[in-house]
Amino acid sequence: MSVGTSSAPGARRVPRPPAPRTSGDPADLGIDPDQLPDALVVADEHGRVVCFNAAAVRITATPAAEALGQPLESALPLEDLEGRRWWQLTDPYGGLAIRVRQPERNLLLPGGREVLVTARYVRTERLGPVHRVVVTLRDTEARRRTERSHAELIATVAHELRSPLTSVKGFTATLLAKWERFTDDQKRLMLETVDADADRVTRLIAELLDISRIDSGRLEVRRQPVDIGAAVGRHIQAYVASGLEADRFLLRLAQPLPDLWADPDKVDQVLSNLLENAVRHGEGTVTIDVTPTASPREGEDTGTSVTVSDEGAGIPEESMNRVFTRFWRGSKRGGTGLGLYIVKGIVEAHGGTITVGRAPGGGAEFRFTLPVAAPAYLT
Repeated sequence: MSVGTSSAPGARRVPRPPAPRTSGDPADLGIDPDQLPDALVVADEHGRVVCFNAAAVRITATPAAEALGQPLESALPLEDLEGRRWWQLTDPYGGLAIRVRQPERNLLLPGGREVLVTARYVRTERLGPVHRVVVTLRDTEARRRTERSHAELIATVAHELRSPLTSVKGFTATLLAKWERFTDDQKRLMLETVDADADRVTRLIAELLDISRIDSGRLEVRRQPVDIGAAVGRHIQAYVASGLEADRFLLRLAQPLPDLWADPDKVDQVLSNLLENAVRHGEGTVTIDVTPTASPREGEDTGTSVTVSDEGAGIPEESMNRVFTRFWRGSKRGGTGLGLYIVKGIVEAHGGTITVGRAPGGGAEFRFTLPVAAPAYLT
């Protein structure tokens, strides 16, 4: 026996909740249409526009006063990508009575501007006449930027992988076919080249994994005590061991520095990238300043700031706002253009900030600040 349908004596009838109201007018729900992020156009049962919000005005370049009261097909003249008039094709008021919506699709406004359009047919009763037509529009530019970014990523990866893999394939095939013809020195040179190219592929794959984790918000930070001064010193020693002059670097440590809790591997990745940029693309002395500073995170008093600067030509002013984007490369810059994008993602995953500017010596200056981020049991 189902509750609420029994007529037996003493049975308690449980009232059914009222059916939700369906309306094509956001004002009925207490929503200001002009506050909606997407363009909203609503037509009444006669096909006349009764709502044309601010986003619709912006996207269509049609004043609301001109659109309100007009037939929907006149206020919103949409065509499909083959040039056919969309309202004549879909016929919302005279079409199938079972149709309740139009799925999202790309359509064209006058002038050829492409928009993403979704329509909903509101009926007061099932199979009844259309009471409202609710249309939403979205600009496709953001989606196109994302698609272009993905296409650029694929093209860059394909290009960067093709070169080392072609080299690896060429050397290994040659060695296998003509091993006895080469001297030991020639074999060593070929194998060293293969090893270097394999390292290059490994680094690219690691960068792609980092980008995937950053974009999806899954970049893990394993915090440990980090001696930032010692970490910078290790990188400098590695450059000196590889043949650079020791006086190419100037490390200045302000004391006392607050205890820093961060992911040591990721901090090394940030330092490696910034120092490599300064050495490869800058000139003169590379100066690294490590200082205590105000924490970039609320609720903490102190943080640690690291500034890496050089004395080269620097970064053009018009490029400053693009430095941390994917694939940014300054003039005569090599690499994938992904390093600084990853650096920014790592710093922000720690709750820190990073900026770029012009150094006192005229070169580029990168400054990142990390919060102390000490565990709760130590505070």
